[in-house]
Amino acid sequence: MTTSLPFKRKIINDPLYGFITIADKLVFDVIEHSFFQRLRRIEQLGLASMVYPGALHTRFHHALGAMHLMGQAIETLRSKGFHISNEEAQGAILAILLHDIGHGPFSHALEHQIVHCISHEEITLMFMKYLNAEFGGKLDMAISIFENSYPRKFLHQLVSGQLDMDRLDYLMRDSFYTGVNEGVISTDRILKMLTVLDDELAVELKGIYSIEKFIVARRLMYWQVYYHKTVLSVEYMLVSILNRARVLLAESKELPASKALRFFLSQQIGKEQFDSSPEILATFAALDDYDIHSAIKEWSSNPDPVLSLLCTSLLNRKLFRVIISNTPFAPEKIEKIRDNITGKLKLKSDEYKFLSGLGEISNSAYDPNNDRITMVDKNDQRWDISGLSEQLNIAIYNKTVSKYFIYYPKWAEDN
Repeated sequence: MTTSLPFKRKIINDPLYGFITIADKLVFDVIEHSFFQRLRRIEQLGLASMVYPGALHTRFHHALGAMHLMGQAIETLRSKGFHISNEEAQGAILAILLHDIGHGPFSHALEHQIVHCISHEEITLMFMKYLNAEFGGKLDMAISIFENSYPRKFLHQLVSGQLDMDRLDYLMRDSFYTGVNEGVISTDRILKMLTVLDDELAVELKGIYSIEKFIVARRLMYWQVYYHKTVLSVEYMLVSILNRARVLLAESKELPASKALRFFLSQQIGKEQFDSSPEILATFAALDDYDIHSAIKEWSSNPDPVLSLLCTSLLNRKLFRVIISNTPFAPEKIEKIRDNITGKLKLKSDEYKFLSGLGEISNSAYDPNNDRITMVDKNDQRWDISGLSEQLNIAIYNKTVSKYFIYYPKWAEDN
């Protein structure tokens, strides 16, 4: 007769938080699963390292960091007298640990290019249900918290809300790895100020300045990192590469690629296909950044001039020009760029669209209509942060700011 040895806690050294402790065997087993280990091969910020060379951190780093913050948040709430059972704590930790497992290659950069009409959150839920079956139903609580079907709603807010552990970690982590100090927030202070009122996650009034800084930091990180014009350039070049590859595969052109990448590029895979064929989820799990990197290297010498130009330019960092404007671009400018590209490369009339285009970006740091940040005093009187801030006009940060951009090869500049 054999007896199982007690689980020995594991320690991971994180550059942001120091030592992260994993004291739960189920959590450790989920981390060890191949589906989760795949996140090591998916960069958190896509190809932002083309702009910020240190931004090579992965979804794996982020998921572990968010898990660590969830543990701290639960400890804080318990210390203030809020009962959170061990099962609820485990469920919340697993929910935040797995919240990004549905991301495809290069995270948000290719969110809608690999699969169609299905979000990474929906794929995440599919992975969670698959793992739940494999682990004998032990993820039931995590799934109900993730889906917001569990009665205690504040647990879901810790996973997905204005002050969730996802946002707290990615702002700090992205700031650290890019070197953009504007994203630094008072994570410890925010966590210590968390409370619950009427099943709603709230913040003690004395933490207001940390919340103000959080809102400003989120706004600045979007404009300075996530929507940096060169990051947009790289992302749209990557999108164009995959779009062009789809066209060539549809024309039965020779195009070397991994089995998983070829599968998703040769057909449109959406929710209906995922639901009707469980094998598709396993194929998606076999896909990561390495498939795309390898394909781009192979395709840089492809006989198709559009595909080879895009791949070679990306490999050698000959990036497209991006111009951002507060107003839409004049049709004459767009037409001139199109004519320059078509004429210089002698392209077919519709092939220019792979080398230029228009886009729109928008940024809203805080939306009280979606999920407000509630401040409470010692008498349990509550306010929305937008009507309470003294240091800045939160109304400015409530507003969604939209900008327009155009991208094209620098040699196609309208002289």
